[in-house]
Amino acid sequence: MTGESTGRDEPENTEDGQRDGEEPQGAPKSPRPVVPDSAPRPHTVDDGPTTSQARWATFRHEMLTGNWVITLLAIVAAMLISSVLIAVADSDVRSSAGYFFSRPSDMLAAVGDSVAGTYIALFRGSVLDYAVLRQGFSLAALGQAIAPLTKTMVEATPLIFAALGIGIGFRSGLFNIGAQGQVLMGAATASLVGFTFVPPGGTGFFPSLLHVVVAIGAAVLVAGLWAGIAGFLKARTGANEVIVTIMLNWIATYLVAYLLTTSVYRIQGNRPIAPHVLGTAELPSLLGGWSPLHWGFPLALLAAVGGWWLMERSTVGFQFRAVGANSHAARTAGITVNRVFVMVMVAAGMLAGAGGAMQILGVEGTFRGSSAGTIGFDAITVALLGRNRPGGIVASAMLFGALRAGAALMQTEADTPVDIILVIQAVIVLFIAAPPLVRSMFRLPGRTTRARTVTAKEATS
Repeated sequence: MTGESTGRDEPENTEDGQRDGEEPQGAPKSPRPVVPDSAPRPHTVDDGPTTSQARWATFRHEMLTGNWVITLLAIVAAMLISSVLIAVADSDVRSSAGYFFSRPSDMLAAVGDSVAGTYIALFRGSVLDYAVLRQGFSLAALGQAIAPLTKTMVEATPLIFAALGIGIGFRSGLFNIGAQGQVLMGAATASLVGFTFVPPGGTGFFPSLLHVVVAIGAAVLVAGLWAGIAGFLKARTGANEVIVTIMLNWIATYLVAYLLTTSVYRIQGNRPIAPHVLGTAELPSLLGGWSPLHWGFPLALLAAVGGWWLMERSTVGFQFRAVGANSHAARTAGITVNRVFVMVMVAAGMLAGAGGAMQILGVEGTFRGSSAGTIGFDAITVALLGRNRPGGIVASAMLFGALRAGAALMQTEADTPVDIILVIQAVIVLFIAAPPLVRSMFRLPGRTTRARTVTAKEATS
């Protein structure tokens, strides 16, 4: 009957008179399996790695491409290259090389002895002199054994201060190359206050503390103002801070050399050496007379913590980082960029000046034109090696302090030229400045700027 349902679904007619599901007339017949809608359909899509596999692959990739890995491998590469130079400089290696093809074992043994002896002497002179403990264990022997480590800390103290200042400048977009002059001005000021200022009340604890605080405070103030000159010129005239700070280094060097020839430092005779600071101005020893470690090292660690808080937790540090990331965007956001330039340079100079004060009040006691040594220039390397972060700066300063402290024993016991230390430092800087070179040497994966998707093949490899 028309219009009545037959109780089953009938296929509807199409425009060409054919029903759905039927082949058109004249077309070749091809079998077509009928698959119910509820039947599961097969698929060949790869589900990818499991959660644990993807997490491990991501962790491995980040570990192999992290900054700390590049830094560590740069140090290893520098040690390997320096080992070649150590072997070449050794007389036994050179003599055995003459008959290498007849007895190659002699040359290989000489190379091993030379390299191992040098690095063992470096370890004994900077970390632990275990040879002392072989003669018998006692508290005195233990103190003598760990004395090299305390010497490393002393050498690292001014580097930590100066490198913290340079790191703040680098993260703020300012290339402060004037740490050497700032250290020199701080050392000169600390020396002047150290032998001219007489604290009231004699030589007790509080008079001595007052004298030390005044000497360090004066050094910090003068060095901060000295570095502020570069910041002021940068803010007002747009002068390049690299050129200005380099010129200020030379001005500080010749200014101090001139002052040492005048009556300001009350020199005796023709020697350009300042008088020894008073006993109340010397930094107290931290472990007693058997160790050169003074209270400057804990102050350096406190400065590192303060530098971390300044850059990571304070509003001022946020402004510093914003200007370093994009000064134009920071200016648009309402930050006074010129004021930040001055503040950054003043802060950097204050830290470098504190490092100079530690060198005079804690180590040398007298000031001369060479008192600053190469602290300011080495601090640039320390800041780069530490990635301008306080924790990395402390670690890299300890490394450089160890190289300095162990150089003497390397020369006396291993007969290794002290210039090898300078080579190690220079090669470290070379590799730190060229991370792709380190990655290619050790076949590490390259870093990408976007988020990286880990494939199933990488996760399972």
